[in-house]
Amino acid sequence: MRIRIEGSDLPGRRAGAEADALRLGGVHVGVQRKAEVVDRVAADAAQVAWEFEVTSREIDGLLDVGGPWVHGRPGARFLYLSWGAVTGDEFAMFRRAKLMFGDIPTELLRAAHEAAGQKLVGRLGLTDAAGGPVCARVRPPAITWTLE
Repeated sequence: MRIRIEGSDLPGRRAGAEADALRLGGVHVGVQRKAEVVDRVAADAAQVAWEFEVTSREIDGLLDVGGPWVHGRPGARFLYLSWGAVTGDEFAMFRRAKLMFGDIPTELLRAAHEAAGQKLVGRLGLTDAAGGPVCARVRPPAITWTLE
């Protein structure tokens, strides 16, 4: 199953002290693959998109996803978007957003599992209500899922 995550409204693009601190602190966001945060983008980018493949299979009538991008136990699988400060080659993570597969409508997830040549697309804003990086569990309507 092909997945694309599209982020907009990154916190470093806003005016104010929080945005300045993020830009000056070299804050980036990336998608977590196993323990590594990859495809990192600066917090002041106009937008970001990550695309990757996950496995999906039927187990006792239920759909389960897996692979190096997927975290959590069966029935509670999720993706991580991780925020951290970049200094040279070092990424010091300080916050993560959790995108739960259980928050995707069942019929949409099943259609993505069965669809060839289409992507499951999640769209979300990456700034929280306080102007900082979005974190914790991101639930609809803060994220929308479509099949494209």
